[in-house]
Amino acid sequence: MAGTVHVDDIGTVFEATILDGGSALNIAAATTRQLWFRRPDGQVLKKTATLTATGVDGRMQYTTVSGDLSHAGKWSWQGYLVFSTGTWYSDIQTFDVARHL
Repeated sequence: MAGTVHVDDIGTVFEATILDGGSALNIAAATTRQLWFRRPDGQVLKKTATLTATGVDGRMQYTTVSGDLSHAGKWSWQGYLVFSTGTWYSDIQTFDVARHL
């Protein structure tokens, strides 16, 4: 995500790099790859993420669609992964969603 995010923006790309001990985690074998977004009102949106390449680099992304960025204010987001060996969460990041005219 780059630049200012506004209410109702469509096409904003959120990209997460999943790290384990400071190194990229190979996420290619994950059976579930999601980015979770917590709105200012506390509701959590769980969105399916896609690999940006092969997954060896730990990178996955989600591109917003209509209705995703529905509230102005402080949001947070986190990666969620399920492997056959367990479930993992990334660090939590925050961002602001601005109002528009």
